[in-house]
Amino acid sequence: MYETILVPTDGSETIQRTLPHALTLAADNDATVRALSVVDIRSVQAAGDDDRDGVDAELTADAEAAVEEVADAAAEEGLDVETTVRRGTPDKEIVKESNEQDIDVIVIGTDGKTPREKLRSLGSVSERVVDKAEVPVFVIKQAAEETAE
Repeated sequence: MYETILVPTDGSETIQRTLPHALTLAADNDATVRALSVVDIRSVQAAGDDDRDGVDAELTADAEAAVEEVADAAAEEGLDVETTVRRGTPDKEIVKESNEQDIDVIVIGTDGKTPREKLRSLGSVSERVVDKAEVPVFVIKQAAEETAE
């Protein structure tokens, strides 16, 4: 049913909840895992002129480490894996990747933001991906006990 599964990651703890679901789905379908991390250009652009290159380099290194974490976990399970780092706005780049790479399903975590936090950050990436994606999106919600912290 699924040949290619997109697993977006920002390197946060959210991937620890998301990855087991993505890997199980990939193993059950003999699918390729495609790990994606997006360097958010808004953060780079918000940095001062003197800091911009450093911020860009740090975010790029973080994104590369994030996709390697997914790749290592997939490889441990004997799954085929591909990694990509893109630059742009995360939700837009996730949807663009799913369209350009013929992705069958996106497995993404949500970080359990409160309504006020969502408003402050203009919503959640996972919500925007669900709204815009042309393929099924499997959303892994944060556990209730994690939300209370």
